[in-house]
Amino acid sequence: MHVERTFTVPRPIEAVFDYLSDFESTNDWDPGTVTTTRTSGDGGVGTTYRNTSTFLGRTVELDYTTLTHDRPRELRFEGRNPSATATDHLRLSPAADGTATEIHYRATFEFRSAFKLVARLVVGPRLPSLADETVEQLTKTLLNKA
Repeated sequence: MHVERTFTVPRPIEAVFDYLSDFESTNDWDPGTVTTTRTSGDGGVGTTYRNTSTFLGRTVELDYTTLTHDRPRELRFEGRNPSATATDHLRLSPAADGTATEIHYRATFEFRSAFKLVARLVVGPRLPSLADETVEQLTKTLLNKA
């Protein structure tokens, strides 16, 4: 299952990319994140992070890896644990005047085992509001930090 949003922030594309390329920034903008810590790497492809999040009252840990780091256009992070894989894919494009950035954000979730069916019934309906919260928080954060 997935959710995606496209929105524009009044910040230049390079500043937005540089901020988002460090997945530890989820500490500031991801509503579910409790903590994200870099565990290895220099921020580019292959960099790993440990993310702890809460969702629907559960605490979940995922080990993320940076899969795509194409400055300043595209980022992709993949998080895994024994029961799920989460992918965050961000595509950036400059607005016509060059002072703003359009962000296309897609979050994909794949669940394994018995949790797969439960996830469709419980997690699926919550994803649209979570995506809206994420866009709101990410926009506010980019206005202040990027």
